[in-house]
Amino acid sequence: MQQLKAKSLEMRTPQATKTAVLVIGGAEDKVHGREILRTFFGRSGGSNAYITIIPSASREPSIIGGRYTRIFEEMGADKVEILDIREREQCATSHAQASLEACTGVFLTGGDQLRLCGVLSDTPVMEIIRRRVRAGQLTLAGTSAGAAVMGHHMIAGGGSGESPNRSLVDMATGLGLIPEVIVDQHFHNRNRMVRLISAIASHPDRLGIGIDEDTCAMFERDGWLQAMGKGSVTIVDPTEVTHTNEPHVGATEPLTIHNLRLHVLSHGDRFHLYQRIVLPAVYRISS
Repeated sequence: MQQLKAKSLEMRTPQATKTAVLVIGGAEDKVHGREILRTFFGRSGGSNAYITIIPSASREPSIIGGRYTRIFEEMGADKVEILDIREREQCATSHAQASLEACTGVFLTGGDQLRLCGVLSDTPVMEIIRRRVRAGQLTLAGTSAGAAVMGHHMIAGGGSGESPNRSLVDMATGLGLIPEVIVDQHFHNRNRMVRLISAIASHPDRLGIGIDEDTCAMFERDGWLQAMGKGSVTIVDPTEVTHTNEPHVGATEPLTIHNLRLHVLSHGDRFHLYQRIVLPAVYRISS
């Protein structure tokens, strides 16, 4: 009888939500299966989720914020709030800080990554987000521009369709939420492989992460990332590069990079950020 009671109690006890950082390549499905958005919703607590949307990257923050609000409310979130932060001074308000201390999920929308960093970097808002993400208290997602800001080094813009060279990519300082990586989004959709390779040639101590549209790299706290969605997550790993001419050539001259390692991950495949191990979906480790 006691065993039955214990089992019944165990079934009623809610499991702690396993937080993650979801880096989304943009144009994620908002209408049909909404797999990526549903995963963020679930990792934020499901029906108990308190989701704060930060649309600071967008030129139309109330419109884009409202769209995500409706989506998460339809999914059944307990509370959804927009933090319409347009000026750095707003990051010091008690309302913004209280929201970010209490919420279970933060969603950074698309737009302009330079605008997003200009508003949020080195503010009380970012201090709270960074601290709570590192403590495993908060699930964070960023799409498009919200994905680009995840690394310490950020791709702010650039071209495509040429041989790798330094002039192809404009770099800036990101928000440093996953400082080890340089993220590029809308990746194969906008032919950005050469742009990411050019960025990594200049920062060979980082890992390049290229994420297609309607695709997500979900970073777990144990160092594993998992590809999710309909496209690919491309990993550009310079760990074993034997030679590059990057320090010695002009900005528009072609780059030489020898022994650059490349992985292309599809749905369910995993990669370990520190051990540089790749696991196909069929061998996926249990969560």
